Amino acid sequence: MKPEIRILGIDDSPFDKFSQKRILVIGTVFRGGTVLDGVMSTTVAVDGTDATKKLIEMINKSKFKPQLRCVILDGIALGGFNVIDIHALHKKTKIPVMVVIRKYPDLLKIKTILTKLKKEKAVTLIEKAGAIHKAGNIYIQIKGMTLKAAEETLKITCTRSYLPEPIRAAHIIAAGVVKGESKGRA
Repeated sequence: MKPEIRILGIDDSPFDKFSQKRILVIGTVFRGGTVLDGVMSTTVAVDGTDATKKLIEMINKSKFKPQLRCVILDGIALGGFNVIDIHALHKKTKIPVMVVIRKYPDLLKIKTILTKLKKEKAVTLIEKAGAIHKAGNIYIQIKGMTLKAAEETLKITCTRSYLPEPIRAAHIIAAGVVKGESKGRA
């Protein structure tokens, strides 16, 4: 795998789930884990169902799309429980998808909460996303790529921390735009 493959890292902005209806989502286009080539954005509904559709639109209309070799998501949901269908995202963009998870999730607890909130479709999407694999200090789910290719992508993109630089940068940019300044860890 080439060290300067184009990667799109996606993360959502900080938000107040009680007062906000929509939130900012930032995508950063990186060459490997070292050079930021571009930024894109969209919005999604807090605890909504439009994350997959909005990401597909953002990616497919981007001038960067022909160069992208992987989409890396910081978690499987945006804006709280707006769960992304990684199969549809892969199918409709024709780009492999990797979900990065910092800590192994308590799936039973998540499914229980979503069921109480009458978000059965979100539960289905989480189950459909497939196996969770340990990859160094993080966990990943993948669609459209092998585990070996995902691990190689992580080696190339994790240059400043155990998180891929494209999602780390997306996190910092999103927080800076919404809060006026980024703080804490990405």
